[in-house]
Amino acid sequence: MLIINGKIFTMEGQTIECGYVRTKDKIIEDIGDMSSFQLEDNSEEILDVQGAWVLPGLIESHGHIGITEEKWGAIADDGNEGTSPVTASLRAIDGVNPMDPAFHDAIAAGITSVMAGPGSSNVVGGQFLFMKTQGRCVDDMVIKNPAAMKVAFGENPKTNYGDKDQFPATRMGIAALLRKTLHQAVQYKKDKESGNLDKEDFELEPWLPVLRREIPLKAHAHRADDILTAIRVAKEFEVDITIDHGTESHLIVDEIKASGFPVIVGPDLTSRSKLEVQNMNFKTNQILNEADVLFSITTDHPVVLIQYLPLCAGLAVKYGLPVEDGLKAITINAARICRVDDRVGSLKKGKDADIAIFSGNPMEVFTKTLYTIIDGKIIYENK
Repeated sequence: MLIINGKIFTMEGQTIECGYVRTKDKIIEDIGDMSSFQLEDNSEEILDVQGAWVLPGLIESHGHIGITEEKWGAIADDGNEGTSPVTASLRAIDGVNPMDPAFHDAIAAGITSVMAGPGSSNVVGGQFLFMKTQGRCVDDMVIKNPAAMKVAFGENPKTNYGDKDQFPATRMGIAALLRKTLHQAVQYKKDKESGNLDKEDFELEPWLPVLRREIPLKAHAHRADDILTAIRVAKEFEVDITIDHGTESHLIVDEIKASGFPVIVGPDLTSRSKLEVQNMNFKTNQILNEADVLFSITTDHPVVLIQYLPLCAGLAVKYGLPVEDGLKAITINAARICRVDDRVGSLKKGKDADIAIFSGNPMEVFTKTLYTIIDGKIIYENK
């Protein structure tokens, strides 16, 4: 495929006012200015976008698409195995239903890949995966699996188990249980590496990529004290985390900067439904940006519907975030945080041919998605 006459936002520090993108099979083969354009093959499928904005496919860096499905209510809500506070062996790949209509909504919004996994009822929720939004078999949609281990702090696990008179019922209990689990995992890793392991433990095996720092803990934390607890535990056990939601991260931006951990901000386009989100504000994004903290923006679908991801970025821009940084928050920044930037998140030779083409700025409400391209194929066209 050959896309010509587009305003190309590579998200690699370069914007080409009138350029082209050439794909071959599932990969981006070439990008350049129309002044240097040459037709190499008469059989190429040419898409003349006539000045439209051409971006890498948008990325949702945290959500529950396909797991907490739309339309079907509780019968199709597989987001939380709320029967035990530690469920590290759960795998999102076993819960995603690609027939969830939200996948079509994502594609129609130019969203080509997502990070999806369990909810936050448990202290340890299980393994996330990173996948494309197009497909009927989730195994064929996967880019990275496992991609993260979900852990949660604050109100959700506290109330889920405290209301049942079970442990943990306090923030201290949540941290203690996570530490205990990590301590067991560290000992398990030592025993396995030294050859002293009698047999493999199904519940502890999933911790090995976390302890090797191959994947991060995906830490659900809204309140400032919960964010700091997440950082404290991560430092104690020398593991990586992403701070997911980070509602009060603007209040402790210096501490987050010093930690080196990224923040996935949101969902902000929703009500202040509980105490820990009382300081929710779209200004958080710009405060993190000014502090040079790596961040992305999330809808936390279905808390906010996934198709509103670019509008959430637009509201962050409205509250002070520069336009380019708003686009980065739903493309290359999201890819870096999810550790898949070798394949998606920017338009670059050798990366996946996942491309979104818009009538203008996708962060503006009247902008239309003209084409969504995944793996070099037009999946959606606005006719």
